[in-house]
Amino acid sequence: MSTENNAPVVNNFIRSIIDEDLATGRRSSVVTRFPPEPNGFAHIGHAKAICINFGLAEDYQGQCNLRMDDTNPEKESDEFVEAFKQDISWLGFKWNGEVRFASDYFDRLYDYAVELIQAGKAYVDDLSAEEMRQYRGSLTEPGKNSPYRDRTPEENLDLFTRMRNGEFPDGSKTLRLKIDMASPNINLRDPAIYRIRRVHHHRTGDKWCIYPMYDYTHCISDAIEGITHSLCSLEFEDHRPLYDWVLDNISIDHHPQQIEFSRLELLYALTSKRKLQALVNDGVVTGWDDPRMPTIAGMRRRGYSPAGIKLFAQRIGVSKSENIIDMTILEGAVRETLENDSPRVMAVVNPIKVTLTNYDAAVTASRSAPFHPHHPEFGERDVPIAREIWIERDDFAEVPPPKWQRLTAGGEVRLRYSYVIKCEEVVKDANGEIVELKCSIDHDTLGKNPEGRKVKGVIHWVSAEHAIQADVRWYDRLFTESRPDAVRGEDGEYVDFRQFLNPESLKLVPAYVEASVLQAAPETRFQFERLGYFVTDRYEHQPGVKAVFNRTVGLKDSWK
Repeated sequence: MSTENNAPVVNNFIRSIIDEDLATGRRSSVVTRFPPEPNGFAHIGHAKAICINFGLAEDYQGQCNLRMDDTNPEKESDEFVEAFKQDISWLGFKWNGEVRFASDYFDRLYDYAVELIQAGKAYVDDLSAEEMRQYRGSLTEPGKNSPYRDRTPEENLDLFTRMRNGEFPDGSKTLRLKIDMASPNINLRDPAIYRIRRVHHHRTGDKWCIYPMYDYTHCISDAIEGITHSLCSLEFEDHRPLYDWVLDNISIDHHPQQIEFSRLELLYALTSKRKLQALVNDGVVTGWDDPRMPTIAGMRRRGYSPAGIKLFAQRIGVSKSENIIDMTILEGAVRETLENDSPRVMAVVNPIKVTLTNYDAAVTASRSAPFHPHHPEFGERDVPIAREIWIERDDFAEVPPPKWQRLTAGGEVRLRYSYVIKCEEVVKDANGEIVELKCSIDHDTLGKNPEGRKVKGVIHWVSAEHAIQADVRWYDRLFTESRPDAVRGEDGEYVDFRQFLNPESLKLVPAYVEASVLQAAPETRFQFERLGYFVTDRYEHQPGVKAVFNRTVGLKDSWK
């Protein structure tokens, strides 16, 4: 990962920790893990974590496990598991061995809970969730002990066994660690580690009616798997003492090191799976892989490349400071990787008809053109010309502005890879709308400059006879507000992020494109010259039958 796109390895505090661990012999290898909860699709924040965890494992010739945190069965599904697997593979990473699941360890987690109960370090509590909150205290006030905290280990073990056997209603009891209700770290105030919840689990079915909590499950899963460096986002920094406490108080012989880094916040996007799910449920987008979504599947369908996403992750770096990144950084990284790898063709998305009045099939010649000026191995294609062609409406002006270098009435311009033409007549309909331009060809300008005059402008075009009509989805940012879920109203309450949806985030544009693209496979990226980067749709483009393109990003940043 580190040397892709000729980018140097950038040192950061995590690398410094690993280097020291290896140099001192504290660790003999590097084993990381990526532990998503399968309750939605992976988004750009996950992409950063994926690149860090898998990238470091690659760079240190170590291993990275993929482990699904499936301890919350109400919202988890096999669909989301498969989506994570596809996204990570598409980015070019390979996990160590089979996909792992927290549910693989449910029996061992239960046994460790029994061990904690027998040691007097865990107890069954009857407080309701609301009562537990009241007993917990605040940042300035200590909590107070539950009236059930002093149950004997024998009583607790009996109650916990009966919890597992389904004798009690959902939510009526929890298993809590006995740590310190006066701790300044609220996470250590006797956290709950098991709750009763009768929910069908996507892997274990109805075997369990009690499920372990994340903070308890995660550290033990790391230890079981031999993880050396457990990398997570900064909101878990205050949870690290609990991570260490659990491992220090059970009979397990491996203790990973938890290291936190700042999570990614991308402007003009959301990185909350709950809010992204709301966009899907409300029909605002067509699904988790809608090209406007900041999900890896959405970015893939939009035409972003794995190399572009990796380059973005590398550029934003790894630190503990706030990581608020503008969308232009992501778009710039994607644009940079596409520039070198994308074949170039011509397309017209806002057409105006041009009739070449002196076109002569016996005289007017076509040329071939390279798919990329710097990559002859990409090959060439014919660029045929005919009596009628399409040009962009924006490339003609009856009254040109200063420094105009495109076509105007009486003016000349060169057609890309073809002749110089001159506009002789402007044809309008009854409403005064321009419907046709009649132009003449200078037949002596194919592949060379005209004699005695200089023609500066070059415009793209396609032959009306030979071009295919394609459906182009012109995508833009989904939100008009840079931080759509952080805006407060006059009453101090957060404004619903859906108020900032961009009505121009999707336009359906019929376009004319060179015929060579029709045979392209789905997910083939192109540069439409002078327009931007586009990709054949992953699902709806049908080679040889139907051309469907998604706009990936413009040739330069034009967001206002």
